[in-house]
Amino acid sequence: MADALLQAYGLCKSFGALRASDSIDFELLEGETHAVIGPNGAGKTTFISLLSGDLRPDAGAIRFAGEDVTSLRSPARARTGFARSFQITSIYRDFTALDNVAFAVQAHAGHSFRFWRPAREESALRDPARRMLEEVGLGARADVPAAKLAHGEQRQLEVAMALATEPRLLLLDEPVAGMGSDESQRMVEFLTRLKGRQSIILVEHDMDAVFSLADRISVLVYGRIIATGTPQEIRANADVRRAYLGEDAE
Repeated sequence: MADALLQAYGLCKSFGALRASDSIDFELLEGETHAVIGPNGAGKTTFISLLSGDLRPDAGAIRFAGEDVTSLRSPARARTGFARSFQITSIYRDFTALDNVAFAVQAHAGHSFRFWRPAREESALRDPARRMLEEVGLGARADVPAAKLAHGEQRQLEVAMALATEPRLLLLDEPVAGMGSDESQRMVEFLTRLKGRQSIILVEHDMDAVFSLADRISVLVYGRIIATGTPQEIRANADVRRAYLGEDAE
């Protein structure tokens, strides 16, 4: 059995009277794709923000690769091997797809940006960026400004930027959100190719994508994880069917 790469213990986060995360325990195994699902308002974005360091928990602890990272903010966690793609794309719209990924390569390498010049000119940055675009299916769109890419292509670009930092853990917040069926299928096919060689936490509403990609699924309802298991176990879980999948338990 694979070792645990990330473990969360008793994570709590409140916003006023709202308990968005309520004593969450969670584990991600090395090389696993672990999906987190739940209805709107379940606390999924809060949870992934706690894991990434964008929010600090009120209580609880997070361990990554055996180290306590609870107090680390997101830039420090990124240096330990976290990378996050957001529900709303976060790209440099006025630069080309290739420029965007080259900037990510440059940031990971620790170079000064110097007004973007090195990333836009140095082959040591642009060659790996071009290879990453090829991997996500955007090789032919490398020189297109990001603002002119279709929505699905922008999501692919964001994942390419995250992967360019060579993360040990990839946090994906609704990677197929707003995509058409063809775009969604292409993204699922790409993420399928990552299975086993990239540890992924996937937050997603698209159940076809979740059940196609996930090794395990955790179901979050009102800030609590009510079930964790394989896709087959989650489909068969009566509590999950009542609380989230919209089915009557027999």
